[in-house]
Amino acid sequence: MTELHLWLRHEDRSTERRTPIVPLDARRLVESGVRLTVEDSPQRIFPIEEYEAVGCGVEPAGSWMSRAPRDAVVVGLKELPDRPASLTHRHIFFGHAYKEQPGAVDLLRRFAAGGGALLDLEYLVDDQGRRLAAFGYWAGYLGAALAVLQHRGRLAAPLTPTSKEELDEILRPAAGDEEFTALVIGALGRSGRGARVALDTAGIGATAWDLAETRALDRPALLAHDVLVNCVLATSPIPPFVREEDLDDPDRRLRTLSDVTCDVGSPLNVLPVYDRTTEWTDPVRRLRKEPPLDLIAIDNLPSLLPRESSTDFSASLLPQLLDFETGGPWGRCLDRFHQACRELGIEEGEFRRD
Repeated sequence: MTELHLWLRHEDRSTERRTPIVPLDARRLVESGVRLTVEDSPQRIFPIEEYEAVGCGVEPAGSWMSRAPRDAVVVGLKELPDRPASLTHRHIFFGHAYKEQPGAVDLLRRFAAGGGALLDLEYLVDDQGRRLAAFGYWAGYLGAALAVLQHRGRLAAPLTPTSKEELDEILRPAAGDEEFTALVIGALGRSGRGARVALDTAGIGATAWDLAETRALDRPALLAHDVLVNCVLATSPIPPFVREEDLDDPDRRLRTLSDVTCDVGSPLNVLPVYDRTTEWTDPVRRLRKEPPLDLIAIDNLPSLLPRESSTDFSASLLPQLLDFETGGPWGRCLDRFHQACRELGIEEGEFRRD
């Protein structure tokens, strides 16, 4: 069996503090015979010295483009830089390229041009289609926490990474806080569970909706809540939860909308009332002035708790990396990549099939 060479890249996005492989699990990989190269990164929550100490090779940030052997598997989380135009490696990251998102066609054509492949972490699933590694819990936790802080007038910008202990300290109810109602949609999934725990910490007993409640959506009941936290990632078309006309409903009580999913630009978006995400520097956008409605839609929420979220994610990903092969979950990822390319009219011969 050929030695597996994983190349952990620096994240190009300046606000990305997370990593898919933490030093503790890097040690496990190295001890199992995996060659692991880690790029230096000034923003990663774990310093490069911790990786070096467990036997990882070290390379400069961004060096995968010129120094990684072609058979190396490049591992990351968020989007790749715009260059190179041709991607020759297999890449593991969240590509957001299979649901007609902006930039999806260009990304997949870069893989086709170079002979590489995308092994999208969103599609790393078991035989029942359940995701094997996800940040959902912490995304939901933070999405709900920020919504509470905004609604209580305690959300300060710019956002900065913190710890769960520090976040919970300001999340707990204080004297003078007014009561309000909150609704979590997708309440039974990972993100929904995290959102409900954050709301419990904040002293808010949330209304929990999942499939049963959204099959026949009670829109007036939805709009009657003060805060909405959306944790639904639709995989097939469903009626939107909030429409443009709902924003102008005179009976709307909804004041704070936190979209954990951030499926903006996709035809499957269940909240098609905004066209761009919000950022750490400006986390809240006002969608309506009267009555007011504020939007929080940050697409890397778990990076605000980088140590906790990275540790959990890495622990879930580790068994899949230790059993990395062309079949099983990784084979399904590769099949999904080929399918997406065919749907875009990219000829099979344009990329490797191994």
